[in-house]
Amino acid sequence: MIKKIIEIKERNLALEAVRVTEAAALSASSWIGLGDEKKADASAVKAMRESLNALDIDGEVVIGEGERDKAPMLFIGEKVGTKKGPKVDIALDPLEGTTICATGGNNALTVIAFSEKGGFLNAPDVYMDKIAIGGNLPKNIIDIDEKPETNIKNLAKGLQKEVSDIVVCILDRPRHEDIIAKCRNAGARIMLISDGDVSGIIATANPDTGVDMYLGIGGAPEGVLAAAALRCIGGQMQARLKFYNESEKIRARKLGIKDLNKKYLLSDLASENSMFAATGVTDGSMLKGVKVIGNRAITESIVMRSSTGTVRTIRASHNFKLKN
Repeated sequence: MIKKIIEIKERNLALEAVRVTEAAALSASSWIGLGDEKKADASAVKAMRESLNALDIDGEVVIGEGERDKAPMLFIGEKVGTKKGPKVDIALDPLEGTTICATGGNNALTVIAFSEKGGFLNAPDVYMDKIAIGGNLPKNIIDIDEKPETNIKNLAKGLQKEVSDIVVCILDRPRHEDIIAKCRNAGARIMLISDGDVSGIIATANPDTGVDMYLGIGGAPEGVLAAAALRCIGGQMQARLKFYNESEKIRARKLGIKDLNKKYLLSDLASENSMFAATGVTDGSMLKGVKVIGNRAITESIVMRSSTGTVRTIRASHNFKLKN
């Protein structure tokens, strides 16, 4: 009976998580293609914060957009919710792909994940080196300390593919020129993305995307969020925080990180009891973007729970006349 009650509460919280990402996506969608990244992000932040504060949870943002002195971001350490419900840690990105949204590109999302207290790596808003693949593969088939060529070769063997058929997703950044060259020299194909490494990592677990591996350096918050999703749908991931100055190291130590060179496994990044939700802002490989038709808007969202492995896609119609 107690287990059944917990199950119902988890289901309700998962649906509430979708309502949070829907609100942020609807708000951000009004800035699609207008070229203003800051206003698009601020709009999503405001909507997400208001929605979170309406939930019956005692929540704390442990993975956010920045620290306390960088308002209006949802900052690390911010308390949200009515305090009437369960204690939860929250990882979020109110607008994953601010540049994408501002330029009208593909794969902009609003993203959130919930876990029990202590369930996420409490990482600072710095860079993170990452490697990820999908599920149903031998353990330890990849290693972030190995050369890209070795990981590609091992993955090809595990997938029973030719190396020439392996697709590696990488953020299109100057810092990745060497990795891109090594992957191509190994014979693999490259899918470059302009932004949005949460969706890039999740794509490795979805055969329909054609992506076999994610590789490269992106944001640490996005890494934890993607790890929460892989916890729900299956996959492997390794990561290491990247520090470019002493102030970043000091911030990490303040959050309790002692080993600054630690190699994090998927289990270190997100607990086995996680929930993940995302709503599309613009069309992408994972979700369709917001579509406004007269006084209504159509959203497409995904919600996952690691406890059951359930993945739901939710298509919702929102009536602006009836919304506050």
